[in-house]
Amino acid sequence: MRHRKDHRKLSRTREHRKAVLRNLATSLVLHERIETTVAKAKETRRLAERMITFAKKGDIASRRHVARFIHGGENVRKLFDTIAPWYAERAGGYTRILKLGRRLGDAGEMAVLELVKSPELKERLRTEAAERAKAAKEATKTAAGKTSALLGRRKAAAAAKVAAKGEGAPPEGAAGEAPAKAKPERKAKPERGGPGGGKKVKGGKAPKGGTRARHQGRSGD
Repeated sequence: MRHRKDHRKLSRTREHRKAVLRNLATSLVLHERIETTVAKAKETRRLAERMITFAKKGDIASRRHVARFIHGGENVRKLFDTIAPWYAERAGGYTRILKLGRRLGDAGEMAVLELVKSPELKERLRTEAAERAKAAKEATKTAAGKTSALLGRRKAAAAAKVAAKGEGAPPEGAAGEAPAKAKPERKAKPERGGPGGGKKVKGGKAPKGGTRARHQGRSGD
């Protein structure tokens, strides 16, 4: 019997289960479509539709209540300003679950949880997305053109500066031009050794004969 069995425990503690469902609900608001197990999708659907109902009220108390559950101020603003107006004429059933079969590994049954959108809403969102893409493309093209023009102006200014500098330089041989300084001539190094080709001795005097003469004297020639 199903007496007082209100929800699925998902094999988690109360704190862990609450954190998982908050994350899934926040991801649904952010991406508008999530993939998870069937059990988690059914539990998340209950909370997500409750948050959308609070967002449709639009008062401060509802906004504070949703902000305590949904992560991030941007997601809360999206829920109140974008998603809630989609279902202004709808009294429930904001989400749908599409089963995908069983995954490999643990054979868990998978499903997609997504927000329900009417054909008119889909067409309007598609048109708005195309307009945003076109505007972004034009903005990028305009920025590129401005950058090219700026680079062209900088190059022109640099070329004009170089030309003006060349015109202001005095011509060669003009009056008043200081003569170029001549480089001093380098002195020739003194030859090593004396007139006989021998090595120098103390006092700067070389021996009378060369090395060959000394060798001849030793041999007795």
